[in-house]
Amino acid sequence: VQLQASGGGLVQAGGSLRLSCAASGRSFSGYAVGWFRQPPGKEREFVSAMNQVGFTDYADSVRGRFTISRDNPKNAVYLEMNGLKPEDTATYYCVAGQDISFTRPPTAADEYDFWGQGTEVTVSS
Repeated sequence: VQLQASGGGLVQAGGSLRLSCAASGRSFSGYAVGWFRQPPGKEREFVSAMNQVGFTDYADSVRGRFTISRDNPKNAVYLEMNGLKPEDTATYYCVAGQDISFTRPPTAADEYDFWGQGTEVTVSS
């Protein structure tokens, strides 16, 4: 599976962005999908994920502000980001991997086999 993320950019604090991730190579309807991010100078961190039956999980720092969704016929996954804060500034990566549970998606980076190239999000204060 090849993943291509897009939709990043520069936005003021409080603003919104919608990230998109297009998958090619094979259908990913049977995969868990998600987003990780890496802030400048910091470690990569989990943002959100959704398993194949629609269960979602979010990092505490984005819960209530970000929403993950997927469109299996279009082989796409999205991340709607509202109420953006300067600390959301990072390179965002979409991921796909084998589902591990029907009740929760994977949240560890090493549980995902496929990674997109990243899209940069900058939130100004």
